[in-house]
Amino acid sequence: MKVCYLLLVTQLAYTSFAHAANGIPPGKEKKLTTDSSILETGKRSYNPLPEIPDFAELRKYAYLNINKKGLQEDAPFKPSVQVGAIVHMFASAEQDGFSAPHTATAPSDWSKGFTLYRARVLVGGQLTPKGSFFFETDIPSAIGGPNPDGTKNVKVSPIILDAQFQYNFCEAFQVIVGQQLISNNRNGLQGAAGLMANDFSYFQYPYNLFANSPLQGNFGRDLGINTRGFLFNDKFEYRVGAFTGRNTDGKGPIRLTSRLAYSFMDAEKDYYYAGTNLGKGKTFTWGVGADVQGSYHNFSTDLFIDQPVTDKGSITLSGAFQYMTGGTDTIAKYSFARLIPAQTVQFAELGYYFKAAKLQPWVKFERQHISAKDAQAPGVPVKDFDKFNSSTVWGGGINYFFNALGTNLRLSYIARSYNVASATTADFDKKTYGQVWAQLQFFIF
Repeated sequence: MKVCYLLLVTQLAYTSFAHAANGIPPGKEKKLTTDSSILETGKRSYNPLPEIPDFAELRKYAYLNINKKGLQEDAPFKPSVQVGAIVHMFASAEQDGFSAPHTATAPSDWSKGFTLYRARVLVGGQLTPKGSFFFETDIPSAIGGPNPDGTKNVKVSPIILDAQFQYNFCEAFQVIVGQQLISNNRNGLQGAAGLMANDFSYFQYPYNLFANSPLQGNFGRDLGINTRGFLFNDKFEYRVGAFTGRNTDGKGPIRLTSRLAYSFMDAEKDYYYAGTNLGKGKTFTWGVGADVQGSYHNFSTDLFIDQPVTDKGSITLSGAFQYMTGGTDTIAKYSFARLIPAQTVQFAELGYYFKAAKLQPWVKFERQHISAKDAQAPGVPVKDFDKFNSSTVWGGGINYFFNALGTNLRLSYIARSYNVASATTADFDKKTYGQVWAQLQFFIF
């Protein structure tokens, strides 16, 4: 508890300074919640489902009796469990070159079909006033998509996606252990139910998705321990974590992640961030982060704005910039030099929510610009290596929200541009391929 009291003193000093700077007389300021009885008895609201932004708002769409208990500020603490589900299914048409521009036999041809993309069961609960857990399953591959042999994928065994325990020593110091979504940037830490665009960014954590990825992730998850806390009237958030990362023999270096974020308006306290708040509150958050293991380094900065423009609508803007590299040491046993080339990633989303119509048009842009070092592209001219591996994503869509994040329908068109080896010259041709989605989300507790 010494850590909590030390952080509390820092918070009190900041609050006194801020009030003095704003001309608030002593004794008239809002008092901080420092009563240990409140912290111990749990007489406050909490979010036992960290996957879900804006949890308290979403609970009003509950249909199961076990989830109809409201969040009560003054009721004595009782252990509780909530059960939920997230499902994403879509009809789509996609050109073969969209995901396989260099190997597709007919890249301009369109594949069409219906897909069950996500089917997650969520279980979360408050075990003690300070201790909670979160557990989530998912399907490891989309049902309805093609198998490697060309047959239809119709049966998938679920996997454990998240399994974590969180203990809040105080607002300024929390510990989360287990398998969890990790990243040094905002988009990589968004919950699937709170996206604005049709899906996550393509490049925010491209090396952490699968077991055979350079960082050996599980859909962006990893095993480890994370610390988190809020200071300065909950405006400042820090996250520092240690995770397994790439593990070839159990003796490699630990993967370390960190993120610092400051909210200039409303504080953001959900464990996984929202991609849009649909104009509820005023959010303006800037963050920076780092992700390192061995010779791999990833540094990022991001900005998120979501606030009403008038009483009829609100704007959402999200942007990020990253630099990452696997280093140039090709001799070290735990080198990432040949796995992650030096590159920059740019990301931006912009949307506007029409409150009365419940419609939200949006656009997005992403660019992965490879700028490899000689050691990262052995036997290949660096200029050709960079062009071959770089790509750009752009597109947009429109969302209709039946009941906010609980149920919504999304129509989108996304294009991806590549440099493809020319059939007539020794250079590359710029090729662009498209993808159309009509996606239904339902999300229930």
